Amino acid sequence: MTQPGFWDDAEGAQKLMEQKKLCTSVIEPVDRIKKLIEDGGVLIELGQDDPSAVDGDLVETENKIQAEVDALEFQLMLGGEHDRMNAIITLQPGAGGVDANDWAEMLLRMYVKWAPKHEYIIEEMDYQAAEEAGIKNATIRVQGPFAYGRLKAEQGVHRLVRISPFDGQARRQTSFASVEVVPEFDDDVKIEIRKEDLKVDTYRSSGAGGQHVNKTESAIRITHMPTGIVVACQAERSQHKNRESAMKTLRGKLYQLELSKREAELAKFYGDRGSISWGNQIRSYVLQPYQMCKDMRTECETSDVQGVLDGHLDPFIDAYLKQRSSEKK
Repeated sequence: MTQPGFWDDAEGAQKLMEQKKLCTSVIEPVDRIKKLIEDGGVLIELGQDDPSAVDGDLVETENKIQAEVDALEFQLMLGGEHDRMNAIITLQPGAGGVDANDWAEMLLRMYVKWAPKHEYIIEEMDYQAAEEAGIKNATIRVQGPFAYGRLKAEQGVHRLVRISPFDGQARRQTSFASVEVVPEFDDDVKIEIRKEDLKVDTYRSSGAGGQHVNKTESAIRITHMPTGIVVACQAERSQHKNRESAMKTLRGKLYQLELSKREAELAKFYGDRGSISWGNQIRSYVLQPYQMCKDMRTECETSDVQGVLDGHLDPFIDAYLKQRSSEKK
């Protein structure tokens, strides 16, 4: 990285920066624990004559060591084959009409607010606004070490119960939206995709405006005919780059398809996967008549629903990963 011309190849430099970030995410916690243990040893030496003088500092150091070890143990749970990779999230409303469209957009906001807490970068790949409110669907890329390892806990149907802001009689409404999470594979990861199985459509990008938007057909939509999987990207100005991004998403979804087959969960995610509606949810968010967010898989729950919607997802992700880790033992 210190060599002249390192940034001449911006794409290659960015990949190397991501590799470095992944390595430091493993090394730095170990270095911090080592330093804390050394500090504890110094405190013990200083307190040989008067232990009470260093008791408080020793307890504080011990607590810091325990916190670092807990964090490292959590990282060990992110040991799946592709956990280290970036994540691609696709959100789609289900049963619930306009409320479901709005709910899907609320979930999108939740993940956008969660990402910075882990120094992850969010990039919008595709966004289709609904007519009245919310979204028809949206796809985002979450970039950072172990983004997929964490966010795979979010895959499934999410249920919202609230007083509908779109109902003139202020009735309680139940809405559903699905969250699909796949890893973003590097180009060197080989997943067989035949050209003759692909239907490629181009269309004009839609967005907030600007000179480029809606003037060229740079957006790409790819349909994988054998599975019916559809991916789209309109984030880049270049049709070529949008195609590359869409193909990465497709590779991830095909991988998820095979993984689901192996886990006998194909019906939940693709093909005859059931409706995005009652009985299929992984988590419920209740705003009325009481406040409760509960994960049906782990029984993890909290009354701070607004906090969860503001991105405080880690307790649910931690509980899911611990459960999966214990199931493998």
